[in-house]
Order: sequence, then structure tokens, then C-alpha cells
Amino acid sequence: MKSLAHQRYGQGEPLVVMHGLFGSADNWRGLARRWSDEFEVWCLDLRNHGRSFHSLGMDYSQQAEDLLYWMDNENLDKASLLGHSMGGKVAMEFALRYPSRVDKLILADIAPVRYEHTHGKILEGLRALHAQEPWHERRQADHLLADYVDDIQTRLFLLTNLVKTEDGLRLRVGIEEIDRDYQSIIDAPPGMELGKQFAGSCLAIRGSRSDYVSDDLLDEFKRGFPSLQLTELQAGHWLHAEQAEDFGRLVSEFLNKGTI
Repeated sequence: MKSLAHQRYGQGEPLVVMHGLFGSADNWRGLARRWSDEFEVWCLDLRNHGRSFHSLGMDYSQQAEDLLYWMDNENLDKASLLGHSMGGKVAMEFALRYPSRVDKLILADIAPVRYEHTHGKILEGLRALHAQEPWHERRQADHLLADYVDDIQTRLFLLTNLVKTEDGLRLRVGIEEIDRDYQSIIDAPPGMELGKQFAGSCLAIRGSRSDYVSDDLLDEFKRGFPSLQLTELQAGHWLHAEQAEDFGRLVSEFLNKGTI
């Protein structure tokens, strides 16, 4: 079994950070350096993302096993987990399955429920980019992607997945594997269906302009995470980027005190 790629910062109690769909450990570098003054921060690349291996299957039980294998390889008996969006569901599933391995749990703008299919045009655009590889100018790739994705900030985020190779720019994200099992990504963590619970300290941070964690989901959230604390930032779904200072402060405060 292959182990997940990671970046490590600082010393102290371990904090494992997991990105969302189409993201990578690189997206968390700034916050990780901030937290490294107090904690040992591990930013992971989940399967089919960043520098990690490509493999069929995006089910959260599989991704929880990836995390377990990685923690065992790094001799981490227990760690706090922070996950955004898809990474939050990986963190939830791991906490539900292996609660003794989790200290505190922080979930950024995600709930333990099934979501609607909302990434259709993004998947089409990334498939189109992949089909025309290699690219020699990032500007040309952006021009093609604009046919599928209007928002320039979203395109800039997606284009972080284009990396230099010997013959030009290529996507490092496993778009074929992600596309094939996208239904697993939008599904609820399987541990919820099994009635499992994580009773430890849990913080959910939602964006005020995001609909990912609406009030009507809170009862379901608390069914799996009965100690849930909820707070909100004036931001959209990428709240850790839009409100980095406040997000970083909330995470540090919760890790140090177990409450906010």
C-alpha cells in the first residue's frame, strides 16, 4: 500500500490538515507556517491529488484507510484533524471509525451528509485540459478552461494542478479517477450510515455565504458528533483563504482550549 505525500511544519502536538476536492497540501502552506509556532503541522495530499498516488476509488472508507496507514507509517498514535470540504469528510469518517486516534476534530464548511452534483462543468473542463496535454503556456490552459468555468478565482485555483514536467505542463490531479467515482465524493461518510459516533471535541466552522452547513443539517451533524461546536466566518466555501487570519486564530484557540 502506498502512503500519502505530506508537508511537515513545526513541533508540538500534531495537527493533520486535509484539503478539499481539487486542492492540495500546497494550499495550506501559509496557515501551516502560522500554526507551526505552536503545533507540529502535517499537510496531506489525499489520493489522486497533489503529489500523492493515483488509484481508483474515492470512497471515504478507503480514504480513511489511507490516513490510518499514513499515521502508522509516521508513528502518530493520535492527532488532531482539520479537514476542508472533501478533506473534512475524510476526517469525519476517520474519527467515526478510529476515535481513539483523534484528539480534536475541526471541520471547515462541510457536513456529514450527501450533497448534490455541482462540479459537472469543472470536471468537463479538467477532462478537456487533460485531453490536450502537455500545455506550454498556463495562459492557454486558462483560455480553454474559461469555456467551462466563468469565475476567474475558481480557474486560478484549478490551475494550481498544472505542474511542470519534462515536456510541458500537465495536470497532477487524477481527473479520470475522480470523475469515475465522483458519487462517492458527494456521499455522506459511511460511518454515519452505520450509526457510529465521535464523542470527542469537534468544531465546525462554516462560511456565512456558503450553503454547505445550513441550520437544517445540524441535527444530523450532532447525531454523529454530539460534542459539536459551531461557529461562522463572513466568507464563502473557501473560508480559510478568504478569512485566513480569523480562521487561523479560531483553529489555534480551539486546539489549545478545546472550545471557542
